[in-house]
Amino acid sequence: MSRDLLPDRILSHARDRGASPAIWRQVGDDWQAIDWSTYVSTARGFAGGLLEMDYAPGQSVVIMANNVAEWVLTAAGAMLARAVYTGVYQTLTPEQAAYVIGHCEARVAVIEDFQQWEKIAAQRENLPALERVVMMRDAERVSDPIVIAFDAFVARGADHQPAVDARIAELEETDLATLIYTSGTTGNPKGVMLDHRALAFVGAGAMDLIPNVNDGDTSVSYLPLSHIAEQVFSILGPGSIGYAIWMCPSIPQLKEVLVVARPTLFLAVPRVWEKFKAALEGKLGEATGIKAAIVSWARGVGAEAGAHLVDKGEPGGLLGLKYRIADKLFFSKLKGQLGLDRLKIAVTGAAPIGDDVLAFFLSCGIVIHEVYGQSEDTGPTTFNQPFPGKRRLGTVGLPFPGVDVKIADDGEILVRGPNVFQGYYKNPEATAETLVDGWLYSGDIGTFEDGFLRITDRKKDLIITAGGKNIAPQKIEKALRRISGIGQAVVIGDRRKYLSALLTIDAEAGPALAKSKGWPTEVHDLAEHPAFRAHVEAGVEAANAELSRYQTIKRFAVVPVDFTVEGGELTPTQKVKRRIVNEKYEAEIETLYDGA
Repeated sequence: MSRDLLPDRILSHARDRGASPAIWRQVGDDWQAIDWSTYVSTARGFAGGLLEMDYAPGQSVVIMANNVAEWVLTAAGAMLARAVYTGVYQTLTPEQAAYVIGHCEARVAVIEDFQQWEKIAAQRENLPALERVVMMRDAERVSDPIVIAFDAFVARGADHQPAVDARIAELEETDLATLIYTSGTTGNPKGVMLDHRALAFVGAGAMDLIPNVNDGDTSVSYLPLSHIAEQVFSILGPGSIGYAIWMCPSIPQLKEVLVVARPTLFLAVPRVWEKFKAALEGKLGEATGIKAAIVSWARGVGAEAGAHLVDKGEPGGLLGLKYRIADKLFFSKLKGQLGLDRLKIAVTGAAPIGDDVLAFFLSCGIVIHEVYGQSEDTGPTTFNQPFPGKRRLGTVGLPFPGVDVKIADDGEILVRGPNVFQGYYKNPEATAETLVDGWLYSGDIGTFEDGFLRITDRKKDLIITAGGKNIAPQKIEKALRRISGIGQAVVIGDRRKYLSALLTIDAEAGPALAKSKGWPTEVHDLAEHPAFRAHVEAGVEAANAELSRYQTIKRFAVVPVDFTVEGGELTPTQKVKRRIVNEKYEAEIETLYDGA
């Protein structure tokens, strides 16, 4: 049986579809395609550049950039050289970036621009292993012998292609392919070691779960490429199937890129879907007369037909007729405005999503498929598959094919399969805690319902009140985030007598709500406005009505400024860093317990 690893598949695309687009990137006002032949020749050139430096198999190359073509090409080149590509979140501080670069002992750092160079320059003395900095842009602005332009580095590798061929021939499935550094919600990030077998297994398996996927499909790459979820859609999937990706360097540009790219495959973390929902609700709320009537009727049909669509497929009979009319009058137009009119599958993962968000999009003719996994199992543990009977809203789906999933006695989710990581880089203690007898201890709590997995909470996020009650905050926070105008919700209460919550004002939805109500639109004024406070209090009471008495929120504080990656409260994939929030808002939290 011939070898079938991700580099083998990538090389085959240059032979089989060399002139087809592999990566679309914006140059000025135009979009330009990099075809598969250029993709592979550039990756081979980069690999040759590493071998000119006598790179040994298993040595790391770090990449610190937004979602640009060179990120993907560098990763492919590193794999061809049997090196290890390692993403560094471009939003990290100089000290944080230096920790990752130093920890993996990278000899080469590939960075986007002068801004990233300044981080490395500030930490040079703490990076003794670093020999070369390859700059995608702005190399001419730096007069330092360690720096070389990306194109120049690739060109230097042209003379070393026989050595590249030799490395490719030596590649083994147990070779380390990438290090995925956790985003560090607590303490320093850990380097998750993923081998070539895991990447190949997930790349092929994930694509098998998408109906009729082929090299004509497209995806937009915009979530951080240092995260495994984006790599599945931007590196593993395209590398396995040969479809093209459209590069979107930042989330604020996403709406514009979606309309141009019109992807067939689309992954969004819950926060992005929530932003879409808030914007659409505001826009749809402006409809009047016949337009408002059409929207209301169509969404009612969408909600009614949605359950049938999820469980049994396209509805027939009268409901099917109404659904087709609703699609023509509303769904297709909405999807076209979003750039999602060619969509084969919409996916969400990386954090919990509210049932209200899933229901909203279902009423608009879009089924969002929730998936679950983590870096330690190369992305997927379970997957809501886009086939009747193989998806259930509110769950994270069925076990990924070829992967064993079970629940431990204490409720923790355990995973075993070819996608499970080798361990944490240079951290045997953490590895021994997480990887036991081949089983990955996920740290998440869940239950199975008819084979579908439902996540109830993170094990380490469980709150133990002063009264000894064990409380999972995620369900409560999902209910609180349904309050219009609210962005994030963080439940407080560990070792306290009762639960309280910090609620942030959404930067877009908050002012929009205020404008419609005649309240102050400036967020700091809005946070103190009596009518807005009453609105939030009513929302908290509505959430409490869904909860057991010991789970209810007794007091809350409104934070005017929403949590952000730049502010340090969110990871790059929009997960809340609870420790940071607790430290940053210690004063506000203490006021919630004054006199308790």
